[in-house]
Amino acid sequence: MNRPIQLLLDSFHGAISAVQAEAVMPCHLPNVPLGTLYVIGAGKAAAAMAATVERHWPADAPIRGLVLTRHGHGAATQRIEVVEAGHPLPDALGMDGSARMLKLVANARSDDSVLALLSGGGSSLLTLPEASLRLADIQSVTHTLLLSGAPIAEINCVRKHLSRTLGGKLAAACQAPARVLIISDVVGDDPAVIASGPFAPDPSTYSDCIAILDRWSVDASTAILTFLHEGSRGRHQETLKPGEACFNHVQTRIIATAKTAFEAASAFFQRNGIPAIVLSTEVEAEAHIVGREHATLVKRCIGMNSPWPRPVVLLSGGETRVKVKGSGRGGRNTEYLLSLTLHLEGMPGIYALAADTDGIDGNEDNAGAWISPEHWQRARSLNLDAADYLARNDAYNYFKALGALVSTGATQTNVNDYRAILIT
Repeated sequence: MNRPIQLLLDSFHGAISAVQAEAVMPCHLPNVPLGTLYVIGAGKAAAAMAATVERHWPADAPIRGLVLTRHGHGAATQRIEVVEAGHPLPDALGMDGSARMLKLVANARSDDSVLALLSGGGSSLLTLPEASLRLADIQSVTHTLLLSGAPIAEINCVRKHLSRTLGGKLAAACQAPARVLIISDVVGDDPAVIASGPFAPDPSTYSDCIAILDRWSVDASTAILTFLHEGSRGRHQETLKPGEACFNHVQTRIIATAKTAFEAASAFFQRNGIPAIVLSTEVEAEAHIVGREHATLVKRCIGMNSPWPRPVVLLSGGETRVKVKGSGRGGRNTEYLLSLTLHLEGMPGIYALAADTDGIDGNEDNAGAWISPEHWQRARSLNLDAADYLARNDAYNYFKALGALVSTGATQTNVNDYRAILIT
C-alpha cells in the first residue's frame, strides 16, 4: 500500500482512538454515592463505556447495571450486564432489555446514583413500544424512514413518540440523581437527538411526527398513524418538555464529539508535515451531492488560484444521507466516495478515504473505502462504471472489486463520518 493511503488510514485510526471510552470517560465519572451506582446505557459505545466504568470504579463500592449495544459491539464486563440487540432496526432483545432498564431506573433510591452511558445507535436499542403499538409497527416505520433519506433528527423525533423510554421518559422514571455521559454521533451534539434523548427534554410534538411522515412519504401502519393522531389531540402523554421537574436531578455531559476526532486527525497530519483543513464537522447533505461538491473544491485546490498550498488534506465529518433508489450494497461513506471518484475522473495526486467511525458503513461489513489516482483506469479495465454503480446505490461492490474497502470491525465508539482528501 502506498504512503498516501497509509497516512489516510493511520489518521482514521488515530481519530477513532481519540474518542474511545477509555480516552474520554474517566475524569467524568461521578463520586461514589451513599447507596448503589446504577449504570445503564445504550449505543454502539455502551459496552466499552460500561467496561471503562468498571475499570475505574472502586472494588468495594456497590455497582450494578445493564447496557444495550448493537450485535457484535459487546465488551467483557463483570458487574454491569451487557445485552447485544438489534440496530438499526429494533428487535425483541432490545425491547426486553429496555423494559428491564426502565424498572432498574425506577427502583433507584434517593441515596443511589444513576449513570447513563449514551452513544449513537441508542434510539433503536432503547425501543420499548407504547402500550397500543407492536414492535413490528416500529420496525416497519423505522425501516421506511431510514430508506427515505430523512435527517436523523426527524427520524428520532418519530422514534421518541413511539417508545416508553425515549424523549425524556427515562428521566421521568428516575428518582435518584442521574449523570448522563454522551459520546455524540449527532450534528450539533443535541442531547435531545442523541439516542433520542432518554434523559433530555424534547420540544417536538406528535404533530411534528405526522408532518415528518408526510414530508418523506412514509406509509406507516394504521396503528402508528392512529397513535400519532390521537397523541396530537391530547389522548397520549407527550414527550417530556423543557422545564419539567424531572430534569432538575439530571446532569448531562457530552464527553466526545466529531470535533474531538478531527482535532486528533489534524494533529496527526501536522506531525507528518501536511497542513490539515477541517472544512466542517456538520455536513448533513446527501452523500452523492457532497462528493460532487468536494470534487469541485479539489479542482480549485490544484488550480492557479488555490486557497491552500500543496500538499494539504481536507477533512470533514457529520452525517450525510442516502436516499435509497437502487438495490445495491453500501452506506453513506462509500456512496460519497464513489461520487467523488466519478467527478474527479482519476485526477492525479488525489487520494481520499471515507469511513464511519463506528466501523460499520450502512449495514455492511466495512467501515468505508479509499481511492487513489490509479483507481479510475483500473475500474475502467474491469468494466466498472462509477455512474452506474452510484445510480444503483452499489458503492460497496464497486470498491470491493478494486480491493479498496476499509475494514476495522466494530470500533465501540461512534462520532459519525470521517472524510479525508489528501492533495499531493
